[in-house]
Amino acid sequence: MKQTWRWFGPRDRVSIDDVLQAGVEGVVSALHHVPTGAVWTPEEIARRQRELATMADGAPSGLGWDVVESLPVSEDIKKQQGDWRAHFDAYRESLRNLAAAGIEVICYNFMPVLDWTRTDLAWRLPTGATCMRFDLVDFAAFDLHILKRPGAADDYDDALKADAAGRFAAMSDEAREELTGNVVFGLPGAAEKMSLEDVRGHLAEYATMSEETLRAHLVDFLSEVVPTAEELGLRLCCHPDDPPFPLLGLPRIMSTEAHYKAVMDTVPSPASGITLCSGSLGARPDNDLPGMMERLGDRVHFLHLRNVKRETSALRGSFYEAEHLGGDTDMVALVEAVLKEEARRRRAGRADWSIPFRPDHGQDILDDLGRRAQPGYPSIGRLKGLAELRGVMRALEPRIPA
Repeated sequence: MKQTWRWFGPRDRVSIDDVLQAGVEGVVSALHHVPTGAVWTPEEIARRQRELATMADGAPSGLGWDVVESLPVSEDIKKQQGDWRAHFDAYRESLRNLAAAGIEVICYNFMPVLDWTRTDLAWRLPTGATCMRFDLVDFAAFDLHILKRPGAADDYDDALKADAAGRFAAMSDEAREELTGNVVFGLPGAAEKMSLEDVRGHLAEYATMSEETLRAHLVDFLSEVVPTAEELGLRLCCHPDDPPFPLLGLPRIMSTEAHYKAVMDTVPSPASGITLCSGSLGARPDNDLPGMMERLGDRVHFLHLRNVKRETSALRGSFYEAEHLGGDTDMVALVEAVLKEEARRRRAGRADWSIPFRPDHGQDILDDLGRRAQPGYPSIGRLKGLAELRGVMRALEPRIPA
């Protein structure tokens, strides 16, 4: 398991010096400033590689750019409208440029409109730490009373609608504005930020799209880019929906093991794989993360290891970002399944036997509370999680047959 760390570039409040002191072996990054649908040029890729390879005093960090997260898929591709065919060409060209730079693992997602959704980016825990949280009542209040989405009332039962109405009535104008900003926060570090009108416009265009149609569009996307990935020796890996259940009337196609298996079976190329995010998938009680790693592990190209605590047993419910070993996912069992998959790959002679992972998200603790880093990406909280994961790895490794 190769230890990596997500870095958002020179504007990240967590510096390359901090990353290096965390003791990681590689960096996960992206060209967040490049608009979705545009080509990632060799010059911009090389600039990012130089930035992460250099410490503040000019000394070499010794770190390389191991994983791209993310090379975003445009809404035009997901909806198959507008400039979607030109965006296929741009995506393939970006893949060629990344391969020429020596980068082999490319993470992406196929979530419509919102790349991930939280209602609170700094929810206070009893310890004084803060974390990200999804509150279903707050989200329903946003959907029904702020966004005012047509047909939204049909998606919630009477009790939840009553709770949402009461929650909204009790909010100040500032609280309503903060909730709106949190929900439409979007892809971490991305160049584009959406307004409510942008969201409404996208939702109107998705209004008649079924889960089957969106899945077909994902398969079409893969049919366009996987041959290029195969030619270049790249490994594409799709991140799951976050949260892994329908929101805003939008279809979800990467929320369960069945979803992933359907796409992997339809596009059987090893170049098309999975980003197994234990936090995103773990927000659903019917997702068995260790089992998914065992059954789908040969197509897992990248791992996000984090944990969430579900506040209900329902498939759709509130949850918050827990400590890495403290949520509802059995992280020890998941890491054991990963190590067993790596051992299988070594025995099979696979060059990609070591699966890169990063400690995903983290609670803001200690000095994190004043640093105001990218939401979900504090330095000390992630370092704490990485230390816990390292301990699990060290304890399990001698027990895994070579």
